[in-house]
Amino acid sequence: MYPEDMIAPMRADLTSAGFEEVRTAQDMENVVKSDGTTLVVINSVCGCAAANARPAAKLAVQHSKRPDRVVTSFAGNDKDAVNKARELMAPFPPSSPSMALFKNGQLVHMIERHHIEGRMAELIADNLKQAFDEHC
Repeated sequence: MYPEDMIAPMRADLTSAGFEEVRTAQDMENVVKSDGTTLVVINSVCGCAAANARPAAKLAVQHSKRPDRVVTSFAGNDKDAVNKARELMAPFPPSSPSMALFKNGQLVHMIERHHIEGRMAELIADNLKQAFDEHC
């Protein structure tokens, strides 16, 4: 686990943009399996989370079409919630950061770490917006 005071600004980066933190497996399962759409962002301390993933997620949720719920859990700290999210993201292997869009409990779009690393936040956000247009 990372010291909470170290990751607090990284958590706040998304929660200040309207993302709800999910810290337990049961809460993750409940939110993902709810009717409608849910974007799950697995947050991380890595540089690609700071430079690409979090900015992309914040840009994407400003889109005219957006998921009913936007949630986040922190890899390494919210272990139960992250493990449940990763279980629900199968068959994709665990990666952080990552983003997944669920519709009525079913995974409909996935952005893995290798789709985030080295890509500009705007391109990642555009990818999410296209998924929002299709599924939300």
